[in-house]
Parts: sequence; C-alpha cells; structure tokens
Amino acid sequence: MEGVVGGADEHLISEAEKIAVALGRMFPGLCEVVLHDLRDPRHAIRAIENNLSGRRVGDSATELGLARIADPDYPSVLQNYPNRFPDGRPAKSTSIGIKNTAGEYVAALCLNLDVSVLSPVTLALSNLVATDTEHRDQPLETLRDRTTRELRQVVEELAAERAATPRSLSRPDKKELVRQLHRDGWFDSRDAAQTIADLLGVSRATVYNYSK
Repeated sequence: MEGVVGGADEHLISEAEKIAVALGRMFPGLCEVVLHDLRDPRHAIRAIENNLSGRRVGDSATELGLARIADPDYPSVLQNYPNRFPDGRPAKSTSIGIKNTAGEYVAALCLNLDVSVLSPVTLALSNLVATDTEHRDQPLETLRDRTTRELRQVVEELAAERAATPRSLSRPDKKELVRQLHRDGWFDSRDAAQTIADLLGVSRATVYNYSK
C-alpha cells in the first residue's frame, strides 16, 4: 500500500512540474516559478523556471515549505506576500501547497514576481504590484542567506535618501554610496563587496574601485 501511495504522490508532483514549466515560460524575465518536493526538504527544489533567485534544482526548502511539512493545517495558499530576491530586488510571491490523498503536503508551487521592472509605471500598475496587508509586518520567508539582510537594508535606505533604488542610482551616487559604506565599516563584513555589487548592479571590481 505504501508503494501505491508513493507512486500516487510522484504522479501528482510530476503533473505539477508541467504546470511550473509552462507558467515560467509564459512570463520570461519577470516571474520565477519553483516547484518544491516537500518529501525531501533538504533537496526540495524539483524544478525552477525563469530563475531569478539564483537557486538550483536540489536546493533545500524555504521556511514556508518546512512549515507545511510540520503542520498539515498550514494555509494551502499564501497570496501576494512581499519578498526579496538575493540582489535586493523586491518581489511579490504566491505559494500554493499541494496535498496528497492522505492530506499531507507533498509539494509546493511558488511564484516570485519581479516587481522592480514595473517601477516606472507603478501608479498605473498599483494593483499588480500591491501585496496583501496581512503579510506586510514581517516577511514570511527569505530567498537567500540572511547574513546580508542588514547590509541590504542600509544600501536601500541610502539609495532612498537619493529618491532612487540601488540599481537606478547614477554612477557618481553609486560611488559616493560605496565610499560611505566603506567609511562606516561595512567592508569588514564577509562577502560585503559582492553583496554591494549585486545590489548596485555592478561588478565586484567596480565596487573596490569606488571605495578607493
């Protein structure tokens, strides 16, 4: 009987994989679609289309996946919650849990929409970019290692003081921002230069040049 159940679960996930691939290819460059196999949380990512977060097939489950594994009563759909890609770009995410006939979560289909490309027309697309108010106070998950969160916040705040996003800053403003981070001691942190480079959309060598 266990083999029958396992076979049914595999069939269910294989069918969901078709949906993930189709959705990702429908929105190239805009929406990342990830299928998580929750039967193996350490190697959960079964498929990733239109990769925007830098993760790979075989990577581990996110916090939401672990929450669903631990609690079958966890909400099956979380719609339009705010998120972040590794380079700091804002995302709007939706996560759909998939249960088997026994009522256990065996997979999750997740969509991560890159809303940063919509910023020039934010007013016209406000409904598309908006996230649900019930999820705004605290992020539900992260799409990368948390060790860079504080640095990312500082970079975003410095860019906001110049009425811009980190990537949209002018070259002189990026240079001044990097020098300020250097003065404030942020370059003492491990991998700080690469994190700053990702946030500003420049190379690591450029960041070091700006810091001089």
